[in-house]
Amino acid sequence: MENGLAERWGFRGSELVNKASAISIRSVLNEVMQNMDEEDLRPTIPLGHGDPSAFPSFRTTPIAEDAVSDALRSAKFNGYAPTVGILPARRAIAEYLSEDLPYKLSPNDIYLTIGCTQAIEVILTVLARPNANILLPRPGYPFYEAHAAYSSLEVRHFDLLPEKGWEVDLDAVEALTDENTVAMVIVNPGNPCGNVFTYQHLKKVAETARKLGILVISDEVYDHLTFGINPFVPMGVFGSIAPVITVGSISKRWIVPGWRLGWLVTNDPNGILEKYGIVDCIKGFLNITSDPATFVQGALPQILEKTRGDFFSKIVNLLREAADVCYNRLREIPCITCPSKPEGSMFVMAKLNLSILEDIKDDVDFCIKLATEESVVVLPGVAVGMKNWVRVTFAVEPSSLEDGLGRIKAFCLRHAKMQ
Repeated sequence: MENGLAERWGFRGSELVNKASAISIRSVLNEVMQNMDEEDLRPTIPLGHGDPSAFPSFRTTPIAEDAVSDALRSAKFNGYAPTVGILPARRAIAEYLSEDLPYKLSPNDIYLTIGCTQAIEVILTVLARPNANILLPRPGYPFYEAHAAYSSLEVRHFDLLPEKGWEVDLDAVEALTDENTVAMVIVNPGNPCGNVFTYQHLKKVAETARKLGILVISDEVYDHLTFGINPFVPMGVFGSIAPVITVGSISKRWIVPGWRLGWLVTNDPNGILEKYGIVDCIKGFLNITSDPATFVQGALPQILEKTRGDFFSKIVNLLREAADVCYNRLREIPCITCPSKPEGSMFVMAKLNLSILEDIKDDVDFCIKLATEESVVVLPGVAVGMKNWVRVTFAVEPSSLEDGLGRIKAFCLRHAKMQ
């Protein structure tokens, strides 16, 4: 003992938390931004994350704002909610999602979560058991890897194929699967690729899952944000072929990610998930975790039922125009290649040709120097499983997007090798 203090303390930070945090988008973006030039008087252009809510063009509908205000002022939603969510909200989500399905969901198929992030946490925790593995897309949304690492759930990656519009490599899925594989994950519309899967491809995914005896986790947080030739088709359409867990939220379609209201849905007309204990485990995990704010749950029926189609059309048109601008401007930059124009979500993947750039060693170096020199933030591809690519977000104010893409071009030209 020295100065009354113990020489040894019995606690230390968790290596699992540090391992999981290191591969999160927030952690990578923080690394990119930490060396930004504070003397640059130009505004920072955030093309690295999918949160357009800060921009005037992407404000949510007043109907949603009024719904939250009405629920809060009613004094009916100030207490604890049931762990699965309040019934009116679950019923409203069941009706909303059933519009796109060949069968009707029940409120008992719906579980409310703190955004889509917690829905992912719930299902990965439920599926984690000794020696279990899960199949994740590459590129993909890295929260799956981060939480799998935290849950000691082995990750195996299958590729999305850029030459086929980022379709799932189903042969790789079959080759990766063994008796300990529990599920495969798809993200549709795609983050980070901006792709939208066809009905035919999704059916093949379901048939592959049935053949392998695994469930499909379908991340549909960007549902209906599509503006290409392929319409949005929910994976739940194929729930009678293989059991499907859908995760989603109001965050993206309503432009309110900070409201933290999401859902986990069991699409399983054959009752397989209940038979194998998944339903009971979902309820059990929700009993020992937190719930979304009750007044936001209370607002949900009004938000889902009263939001008009013209609001959705406006957002989709903004994204369509922004996607066109982003794709066309990136194609003008010699060191950048986009395999395909984005058709959904808020992102595009672009490949870097580092051989024609001077003093740029990899995608992280590219992004750090871009942020330092031009105050433009994009996400290094390594964060989503694609080294020497970048993910660019186009869901920003149109003038900011044009400015940011112009700065990226200037940066690339400045670093181009002399011919």
